[in-house]
Amino acid sequence: MSELKIAVPNKGRMSEKMLDLLKRSGLGVADKNERCLCTQTENEHYSVIFLRTQDIPKFISNGTADVGFTGIDVVEENGQNVDRLLDLDFGYCKMVVALKEEDPYQTVEDLPDNIKVVTSFPNIARKYFESKGKKAVITEVAGATEITPRLGLADVIVDITSSGSTLKMNKLRIIDEILESSATIIGRPGVKEEKKDEIETFIRAIKSAITAENKKYLMANIPKKSLPKVKDFLPGLTSPTVVTLLDNDEEVAIHVVINKNEVYSSVDKLKKLGATGILILSTDQVIP
Repeated sequence: MSELKIAVPNKGRMSEKMLDLLKRSGLGVADKNERCLCTQTENEHYSVIFLRTQDIPKFISNGTADVGFTGIDVVEENGQNVDRLLDLDFGYCKMVVALKEEDPYQTVEDLPDNIKVVTSFPNIARKYFESKGKKAVITEVAGATEITPRLGLADVIVDITSSGSTLKMNKLRIIDEILESSATIIGRPGVKEEKKDEIETFIRAIKSAITAENKKYLMANIPKKSLPKVKDFLPGLTSPTVVTLLDNDEEVAIHVVINKNEVYSSVDKLKKLGATGILILSTDQVIP
């Protein structure tokens, strides 16, 4: 089995989330500090390279890393030749067009030509305004996009938002949505064929950790006569595992994986059926 090189953002909330996901997948890094650029995982066949989020598609495309964690928005902005291997269930946001609350324009079509646009995503913004048939003067900035309209530097901005609260704080109003984004795993072209076993193992481990986030492992002793009723509301992944108890012909132990939001109601129903010794455990990975 050859080594798989994984690119991870070097800082920020997304970096922490992705490192936690790797840890729960069994691929926790051996060392991580601000000066650490590359390190091994707890599995010798996987290593981690720490890069700026916006640089990850480029380093994936040129083969420096095999796979990497980044955002869909970053992939679209870079325009690099990469494959999206798995979209992840976090880091949700949307890219929007916004302007000052008091401006008269209600849609992008209302905007005049040669509108001043400030953004951290010039390539996406350029393609967007071209698709709308609008001439735009685009200025790229590294951050603090929301303040530029009030400083007279921009007529509109193209920026990422999750809740819209920062835009409202700066008295800006959304007039269009360009795309939705979330965290994603990308791979260099052809890596799924070149390192088929490594990629399949890696993706399976990540999926198992994601699935486990919303699951709990429940164990309980239950009267045998109540088993038919238990199966009605505790199907688990297929059906509950039933284990006999030593020197006890009246009860059995059940083991089952349930959704987090079903714990309260399931315990209540089990108690009404005479269950005892109920134990709820966290799960690290759930592999179907």
